[in-house]
Amino acid sequence: MNKIKILIVEDDLLSQKIVAKNIKSGHIEFASDKYEAFKKLKNGDYDICFADLMLGENDDYSGLEIVKEAKKKNIYTVVMTSSGNKDTINKAYSYGADDYYLKGNESKVIDTVLRKFFNSNKINLDKDKIFCGQFITKDLDLQMEILNILKFSYDNIATLILGPTGSGKTALARLIHDYSLRKGSFIDINCSAYNEELLEAELFGYKKGAFTGADQDRSGKLKQADGGTLFLDEIGAMSLLMQQKLLKAIEEKSFYPVGSNRKEYSDFKLISATLEEPDKLLKEKKMRQDFYNRINGLKIYLKPLNRRNLDIFPLIEHFTKDKKQLAFSNDAADFILRYQWPGNIRQLKNFVDYFASYSKGVIDRHDIEKYLEKGANSAENALKTDLNGKSLDDYLDEIAYQIIRKELENSAGKVTSVLKKLKISTRRFYSILNKFEGTNGKRRN
Repeated sequence: MNKIKILIVEDDLLSQKIVAKNIKSGHIEFASDKYEAFKKLKNGDYDICFADLMLGENDDYSGLEIVKEAKKKNIYTVVMTSSGNKDTINKAYSYGADDYYLKGNESKVIDTVLRKFFNSNKINLDKDKIFCGQFITKDLDLQMEILNILKFSYDNIATLILGPTGSGKTALARLIHDYSLRKGSFIDINCSAYNEELLEAELFGYKKGAFTGADQDRSGKLKQADGGTLFLDEIGAMSLLMQQKLLKAIEEKSFYPVGSNRKEYSDFKLISATLEEPDKLLKEKKMRQDFYNRINGLKIYLKPLNRRNLDIFPLIEHFTKDKKQLAFSNDAADFILRYQWPGNIRQLKNFVDYFASYSKGVIDRHDIEKYLEKGANSAENALKTDLNGKSLDDYLDEIAYQIIRKELENSAGKVTSVLKKLKISTRRFYSILNKFEGTNGKRRN
C-alpha cells in the first residue's frame, strides 16, 4: 500500500523532529510557514495534518487558517499548541480541527492521536486499491470485514485469521501490517514446519553453543519483529508447552533466547492464523484457553475459493498482469467457475503459472482437465511410495538429506549459501547431517 501521508506544519525545526520521531511510520512532509503549507495542501494528497497554531513569535494564530484549508480537503487535522487556552482550542474546532494536544508530551499523546485517527471514519481506505490489487476479492461481506479489521490495524490488538490452506491468510496478514504504520518488518513463521525444540529456537533465537551446530548467536523471529509484525501461521500445530512459553513472551514483550540468561525485549503486533477450528482445538485440549484468549483480539474467516467464485477471474487477471494474458473458451470458463479448487488461491496461482508458460491460443476444457489429471496422477504416485518400514519423519528427513547433499556439492561446500537457498535454520541443517553422517562425515546406513 501507499503509506499514510502526513503533513507537519511547524516553524521550529526541533519541534518538527520531535513530532516526526513519535510517528511510527508513514510518508512525512514538513512546512515551516502558512504559505508553504497552503502550497503543499493544494498539491498534495494528505491523510493527516499536524498544525502548530502559532508559526513564529509575532504570529496571530495563522495555524487556524491552515486548519480551515485542510478541512476543505477533508484532511484529519490535529492542532498543536503550547497554550491550553480554551477559547483558542474551541476556535480551532470551529474551523474544522479533529483533535489537539499540548506540546511537551509527544511521546505519549501522538500515539493516542493516531489511534483516534485510525478509529475514526475519516481514515482513507481506498477500496479499489485494496480489493483490486492488494487483496483481490469481490465478496462484499469479506470486503466489509477486512475494512473493519484495517480500521483497528494501528491498535496493538492481536488478530486471528481463520481459513483453509491457500485461502490468502498470509496476504491478509501482510495487508494488516502495511496499514498498521509500523516501521519494523513483517516476520512470518509456519509453526507446523518445526518440532517443539526447533520452533523454540526459531522464535526465541539462541546463543552460541546452546546446542550442536549453534556456532554463532542468532536472533529469533520475536526479536526480528521488534517494531513490526509477527505472523504465526498454522498456530494450531503448536504444542501446549510452546503455547505457554509464547504466551508469556506475548504478554510481557520479553523473552530469553535458548541458552541465555539475559532477557531481551520486543514490541511487535501479533497476527496468528490456523486452518483448524479453535473451538475444536480447545475441546480436544490441543490449545490453551488463556493462549486462545490472547491471540483472539480480532477474528476474521476467509472462505474457501469455491465459495468466492466471483474472485476467480479477477485473481487470474491479477496473476497474469506481468505475464501472457490467458484466453479461455466459454466451456473452459464455465468449468473453472464450477471446479472446487481444493487448494484454493494457491492452486489457482499454480494453474495460472502453468498455462501462462505452456498454453498456445485459446485454452479449452480438455486442456484444463488434462492438466488436473496430470496433477492427480503425480499425487497418486507419491502416495504409492514405499517407505520400507520407515516412519514418515525418517522418510522426509532422507529426502531433505539428499537435497542438502546435492546443494553442498553445487555450492562447493559453502554452508551459508545452502542455508540461504534452502531457507533452513543452522540447527535443522546440522541435525539432518548428523542423523545420516554422524560426526565423522560418513553416511550412516
